Amino acid sequence: MNVRLRGIGMTSPRTRERMVNRLQELGIRHERVLDAMLNVPRHIFVEEAFASRAYEDMALPIGFGQTISQPYTVARMTELLVEAGPLRRVLEVGTGSGYQTAVLARLVGTVYSVERIQALQERAIRSLADLKLGNVRLKHGDGSLGWRECGPFDGVIVTAAPIRLPDALLDQLNPGGVLVAPVGAGREQMLQRIVRTDSGFAAQSVEPAVFVPLLPGTA
Repeated sequence: MNVRLRGIGMTSPRTRERMVNRLQELGIRHERVLDAMLNVPRHIFVEEAFASRAYEDMALPIGFGQTISQPYTVARMTELLVEAGPLRRVLEVGTGSGYQTAVLARLVGTVYSVERIQALQERAIRSLADLKLGNVRLKHGDGSLGWRECGPFDGVIVTAAPIRLPDALLDQLNPGGVLVAPVGAGREQMLQRIVRTDSGFAAQSVEPAVFVPLLPGTA
């Protein structure tokens, strides 16, 4: 793979490149996903106290009991979402820090992202504004309900774990569309890739996962 850093203010390019090399060693193969991970500055989405650890493959706290997912998890979920081909409209449930949002924005037509915690959404708005992304739409609301007025979607990515996938998210998926989500409770979660078919939904269990729970309502 031959990718080049573009002119975004960032920490050492070598640090970013080492992160991407680790992702390749862990099995991430999609070149456009790797390119997005290389060119989205993760350090602007973490709290200043953790900035020096921004490119380590670990989840970091962002407040309110939430975390920014480790780079491998972001890359793997993104790869599962886009591997079948270009997506025009993608729903993200759980904006969080905005990092996953920014990675998706480099790969799909428009990202519609819903965050239930208003303070996190406001912080994500500021971070995403630094990147001048023109294809991101943000909403404060209950992500388990999706964003019906902007659907249906070619892809849905859920960054928190429901015990059972909400029907509203499945209903807002286009035929042939892909939904990627961790499903389950506590340490019994499994990352799943679900495709909407003409006759229903086809689910694939991918690998174990550990996410915060998907909670209804807003805060």
